Amino acid sequence: MIKDAKILYVDLNEKKTEVKTLDAETYRKYPGGSALGMYLMLQEMDPEVDPLSPENLLIFSVSPLTGIPISGQSRMCVTTKSPLTGMAGDSQVGGFIPAAVKGNGWDSIVIKGKADKPVYLYLEKDKAEIRDASKMWGMITGEAEAALAEDLGHDKFESSIIGPAGENMVSYASIMHRRSRANGRNGVGAVMGSKNLKALVVKKAPPILPEDPDNMKKYLTLNVKEKMAANEVVTDVSINGSAGSTDAHGAEGFLPSYNWEKGIMDDWIKTAGTTITNTILKKRETCFGCAIRCKGVVEVPGKADPEYGGPEYETCATFGSYCGNTDLGEICHANQLCNMFGMDTITCGATIAWAIDCFEKGILTEKETDGLELRFGNEQHFDTLIKKIAYKEKGIGELLAKGSAAAAKELGKEAEDLVVACKGQEWPAHMVQFKPNLALNYAANPYGADHQCAEHDTALMAPDDDQNWIWPNMLDHFEKSDDYGILDDNKARFAYVTQKFYAMMDSLCLCQFAWGPAWQLYGPQDLLDFCKYGIGWDVSLEELQEIGERRINMMRLFNQKLGFSRKDDVLPKKAFLPIEHGEGEIAQITPEQFEETMTTYYKLAGWDTETGNPKQETIDRLGLGWVQEKLCM
Repeated sequence: MIKDAKILYVDLNEKKTEVKTLDAETYRKYPGGSALGMYLMLQEMDPEVDPLSPENLLIFSVSPLTGIPISGQSRMCVTTKSPLTGMAGDSQVGGFIPAAVKGNGWDSIVIKGKADKPVYLYLEKDKAEIRDASKMWGMITGEAEAALAEDLGHDKFESSIIGPAGENMVSYASIMHRRSRANGRNGVGAVMGSKNLKALVVKKAPPILPEDPDNMKKYLTLNVKEKMAANEVVTDVSINGSAGSTDAHGAEGFLPSYNWEKGIMDDWIKTAGTTITNTILKKRETCFGCAIRCKGVVEVPGKADPEYGGPEYETCATFGSYCGNTDLGEICHANQLCNMFGMDTITCGATIAWAIDCFEKGILTEKETDGLELRFGNEQHFDTLIKKIAYKEKGIGELLAKGSAAAAKELGKEAEDLVVACKGQEWPAHMVQFKPNLALNYAANPYGADHQCAEHDTALMAPDDDQNWIWPNMLDHFEKSDDYGILDDNKARFAYVTQKFYAMMDSLCLCQFAWGPAWQLYGPQDLLDFCKYGIGWDVSLEELQEIGERRINMMRLFNQKLGFSRKDDVLPKKAFLPIEHGEGEIAQITPEQFEETMTTYYKLAGWDTETGNPKQETIDRLGLGWVQEKLCM
């Protein structure tokens, strides 16, 4: 059953900590992760605060299921107001620190204020200490982790650390765990840096025992190897990691290239996941309790050290095809630099690709780029640019540290037309001409473009015999769709129903590689069994879907208070380009398709079709009237 949540409040101004509990009835409605983070932020904070001010909150949250040893449960969400988008901010990470936080008895950690000098927060069971981190300030992530071990006198801890990019408040700075796992999106590392907080450090802890270990083993964990072997997608992820998507998208002709001007790049295979596996992969790592082992570790002498992991699919694309680059070593080097300095590889690579596009079109010149000749296929400047960005060096570094959307506003309309972002956050490497439902999800998602906010509609292209498990378990029926570039009511329903499911997973802190409805290591029915046997929670899929829906609507209400509405649920100009793929075929969505289908999406969500904001009946149904009262709406 859901028990009371234990929450640590940390006031860096006053150097004080306080423990509070959240009653079980409320916690059941907001059971961890993103839902709990938004609940606490709306309870405690005015949405209109400056994202980099002491008044902004930085909230780390796990879930009631975290720490039970089963694949795909060790995730942690960071909630804050994003300095990149100016909206509700949300960022997820895997690894081992989520299980350590839960194992020490914490469900959420709420941090406010700003320390007068660099500090780190150390947690060991009920002990919570704010410690001096002055000697670690300025260190890259790996150095800081080693310094923490020296300061503590042991290495029996897990940590989330910012690098120089977070300290310098780069708008897309990340928070790094084990030097290769990131709370990467929405600039959460910049918020941490604004508070003079170098690290969250948590003593390692034993696994959480399930409520019913016999049935957990019988129904969920005993046959996990067989489940993996029977699933082609999960098998490929365990062999090639997420980088295997480069192979799939490259073969289809939908690999975003040259700042999204094309769907293919010559010799793209040099950057593919299979190429990584066959040439530079050193080993595969995993997260706490997970059998999938999707995390690749590479070694490229002189360019990439195994200490900093290896590139995911998005990184292979943003520093590869986005930039017209086929040098795999340089992609790995760029990935390492971002992990060392603590920056989101998606926004960083996409922003550099945008800058190259601007340079080639004469919008930026060598005068503005500090003498660098930025060209597609000229990857030699990655090292220089990433370092300039991390330290916000005056000139091109300071400009690109804002992200492409904010930087373009300084350069004018021509530059803005080259940006590929929604709500100020750069697109991940999935083309809406290939996956049209993502046009709706990218545009409407309340924390900016995110490929993990809903299922991709390529799942609708699966053979019928592979679809039987997903439709009834998702409480809806969707028509099969083999055509690219089609946006219709079926896609709108698929976009919103799966978005609720993914929002629920981000609240229960579950990995989509294991629990996503179209990945199927564990399906939706297995999730109900996990809740039952893991914590004794008898819950329905309807209730879980409503948790996801509640989380989405809290974010929309937060953003509504800041003046955001349907006018901000828009796509960039390049989203509507015709893309040639396959045997010379053209895939394209049109503005008319998009607007019409977005209206359908709003109706399904229970939002006003004019404003895009939640209707009163939706607010009442989800029990969110308290949000209106808090925000005086």
